[in-house]
Amino acid sequence: MIVSSKHGNQGQRTTPQQAGEPVAVSPHRDKTAPLPTIDLTRQHPSAAFVKRVPIGFARDKRVLGISGDEDRLVLAMVDPTDHQTRDVMRRWLGGAFDVAAADAKDMAAAINQAYGTQTGAAHDYVEKLDRETVIGEVKELENREDLLNVSDRAPVIKLVNLVLFEAVQQEASDIHIQPYEDRLVVRMRIDGVLFDTFDLPAGVQEEVTSRIKVMARMNIAEKRLPQDGRATVQIGDRVIDLRVSTVPASHGERVVIRLLDKSIRLYTLGDLGMDPVTLNHFARLIGVEHGLILVTGPTGSGKSTTLYASLGEINSTERNIITLEDPIEYQLDGISQIQISDKKGMTFASGLRSVLRQDPDIVMIGEIRDHETAIMAIQAALTGHLVFSTLHTNDAASSVTRLLDLGIEPYLVSSSLVGVLAQRLVRRICPQCAKPYTPKPAELETLRYAPGAEELAGFRKGAGCDACRGTGYHGRQGCFELLVVDDEIRTRIQANETAAAINNAVIRAGMRSLSDDGLEKVVAGQTTLDEVMRLSMRAGF
Repeated sequence: MIVSSKHGNQGQRTTPQQAGEPVAVSPHRDKTAPLPTIDLTRQHPSAAFVKRVPIGFARDKRVLGISGDEDRLVLAMVDPTDHQTRDVMRRWLGGAFDVAAADAKDMAAAINQAYGTQTGAAHDYVEKLDRETVIGEVKELENREDLLNVSDRAPVIKLVNLVLFEAVQQEASDIHIQPYEDRLVVRMRIDGVLFDTFDLPAGVQEEVTSRIKVMARMNIAEKRLPQDGRATVQIGDRVIDLRVSTVPASHGERVVIRLLDKSIRLYTLGDLGMDPVTLNHFARLIGVEHGLILVTGPTGSGKSTTLYASLGEINSTERNIITLEDPIEYQLDGISQIQISDKKGMTFASGLRSVLRQDPDIVMIGEIRDHETAIMAIQAALTGHLVFSTLHTNDAASSVTRLLDLGIEPYLVSSSLVGVLAQRLVRRICPQCAKPYTPKPAELETLRYAPGAEELAGFRKGAGCDACRGTGYHGRQGCFELLVVDDEIRTRIQANETAAAINNAVIRAGMRSLSDDGLEKVVAGQTTLDEVMRLSMRAGF
């Protein structure tokens, strides 16, 4: 039911409306009629309500403002008879509003949605903030002589909350807090590239660092040694894991925060950006009964995402899948995931030794770092298990020589290894501001295209807009090369040939190289040559 509330008077009613339509108010109300409920899933929240009412109060009182006829505010309440809350709302909102009954089960989701889509709104550590106000309050702290514990300093708490919220809104993967002699710079890694976001007074550096340490349950008194910690924050329905690392530097402690959004959708193999041929070969490769499959690339190249997508593809109730990870980035249904902890003696090697006694069909090892882990992974692959893992190498062929460098015999590598997928991430052209362009002759030479080729019609570049922060890019996709170990490659591995010889052999056999895959994406209008060249994916590129 909707009733008018203006200085305590009541006397109007509406009925639920279609999605996106304002709520109409009827001129009469039958006081004896049962209270109908309004469908919150089909209404737009009021921006004025979200701006003026704290999210904690809205959740506690189960109340939300929505837009009514002619922008008249309608107050949706689980308990419309709560006159005390209505009186508080009247003071905060400073005007008349109508009151509607709302269903309790829809209220929490509606509040999360309303506040989660507003810039500077969040929950728990991250709260509703105004950027300019917070920065102004923090700069005032620089002039105070008595800078106490940060846990009692509201402006610094708000600043850290603001930084976290903006990082989540911008889909940043990392936050860097870097102290200089005269300032404190906050940078965010977005789509693999660092951007300066905040420039703060140097005087608040210790307070900001201490606040982050408090959140991550780290020792705030220890400033001379590196520390690691973790925390969890929530923004509406989104749960964000924070992995915090601090190291002492010349002008104070440097802080890096890795953000893992646990509520985002996991990718499938088809979402990664593989061309159809590579996708078909890799899908068949991960369907084998036993063997070792490696995903290689530098840090931040999307190896874990590919592994998760692969496990999701082959996961079934008939298979026992166990992972060893450091850290566990996303929860996978139906899969047992084990956190590696070197401090507690749970290394990849020792963990794998225990996992093999758990009767697994498929094992995923987060990374092969040493001889012990490598030899155990290969032995597991040779004894009937399908093993997934990662290596840090520049291309697929180099993973073979890396295993040999770790002390693995060539015959063991050739017998166990079934395939290697090398990958990089390139930024996608922003779809909001993408425009056609004609490549220059030098670019055509690099792309091995002749001027006037028909394929040139697909070239695009981003002009820069608000959606992409003026960069012309939004989001990323993978570039891949897949080495399938056949009889010829096994022979070359046993002969201890170089990575260059193996790479030439697989390219002659039809493997699409990383550089070729990147250039194909340029021609298809998915990314730019500048972006592919920035990654320097191959030495001869």
